[in-house]
Amino acid sequence: METVAPIITLTGSLWQIIAETSTFGAIILAALLFMSIVSWVIIFHKWRQYKSVMDSNSAFMQQFKRSHRLSDVVGQAKGQRESHLARVFQGGYEELLQIKEQKNPGGAIQQSQQGLSESDIDVIEMSMERTLTEQMGFLEQRTIFLATTGNSAPFMGLLGTVVGIMDSFWAIGERGSASLAVVAPGIAEALLATIVGLGAAIPAVMAFNWANNKLKILNDQGNGFILAFLARLKKEEL
Repeated sequence: METVAPIITLTGSLWQIIAETSTFGAIILAALLFMSIVSWVIIFHKWRQYKSVMDSNSAFMQQFKRSHRLSDVVGQAKGQRESHLARVFQGGYEELLQIKEQKNPGGAIQQSQQGLSESDIDVIEMSMERTLTEQMGFLEQRTIFLATTGNSAPFMGLLGTVVGIMDSFWAIGERGSASLAVVAPGIAEALLATIVGLGAAIPAVMAFNWANNKLKILNDQGNGFILAFLARLKKEEL
């Protein structure tokens, strides 16, 4: 009973603080709570998304390394929908087929008698880089909200803190007393806004830095794969 009673008292005090919070303070707390919930939803979504992408990339690269020709990887690339490397492969391979069609109409899949020039290789590389940029933009979606929360939540909490302190001084002026009973509600509201603001900001900042690190790894994997694709292509075509 001795350990349960303080918890019940603390919980009751917290709800009492929220119930007695001013309208402006309640708006600040509601906004911070909304930002925190959305941030956690994004964090879990991005964790699952990046894990799926990494797993799919690993499976696709194993098939790519085992294959002898680029055409052997087409089916695997279509099956790995979560892999951004597979999308980059498809972008480069489709560009390759279009170039072959232009050089050898009606025989796009067969090797052109003219072969590929260095300018053709450059076009394929640009196509793959464009696809990689599009994929990275897709993987980066919603992470900006984490940065926004991490940057703005502490200031919103500070704003709520200032309002709570102003309410305390206002109560002192109205009642002509600086007793604890007069200033405590405003100070409690101020501290609660600070806690909620930091509680929303800290996980968002950590998650944003984690997401940026994952995005850098995925982008480096994409650039490395483009080089591997072009090296394989030159061996086959030049």
